[in-house]
Amino acid sequence: MAGLTRRGFLLGGAGLLATRAVPALADTLQPTPRQTAGPFYPIEKPFDDDSDLTRVAGQKIPARGHITELSGRLLDRNGRTLNGLRIEIWQCDVNGRYRHPRDSREAPIDPGFQGFGHTLTDTRGRYRFRTIRPMPYPGRTPHIHVAVMPQGEPPFVTQLYVAGEPRNTQDFLYRRVPEAQRQLVTAEFKPTGMTDVELTAEWDIVLGITPA
Repeated sequence: MAGLTRRGFLLGGAGLLATRAVPALADTLQPTPRQTAGPFYPIEKPFDDDSDLTRVAGQKIPARGHITELSGRLLDRNGRTLNGLRIEIWQCDVNGRYRHPRDSREAPIDPGFQGFGHTLTDTRGRYRFRTIRPMPYPGRTPHIHVAVMPQGEPPFVTQLYVAGEPRNTQDFLYRRVPEAQRQLVTAEFKPTGMTDVELTAEWDIVLGITPA
């Protein structure tokens, strides 16, 4: 991932996005809070690298877990859509395992879960992923890591949490987000009543930039 060095990972929310100063307008949107990328960003991207994390090339059985469609818009702080930008997500599987050599937990890796995916925002600034409802693992509440690659800016990294998840209030990174801003990094995972896609989550990402 260009621009996301190990040092950048460790810096976390302190300096992952260098924003441009803009006037404080009453109608501007509140930027999505930044968070650390954590230690499990893929060292090697999976061969099957797309926006559907629930199926892996060569695997007949899809990912275990609650299949979820995650979608939304990518916006600047003035509410304008940001088109053609790369968004990446990565998360642990249903067993709480990341596809990463530093994850040494003994739980088996789900071979049907891709673990990482990317997409580009369309002409309306929209993005869409198919994944699973995020799962907890020891020390962390369920979450999805998200990175956006703004043009001419360092990567913006944050984490998405499940609204109403009881573990959120005990999670050290969730608690670092000011309480008044926590709704900006949470989304409702709503049942669909279908079997192929069990949940949907809608979440807009607002970058603290104002393109020229």
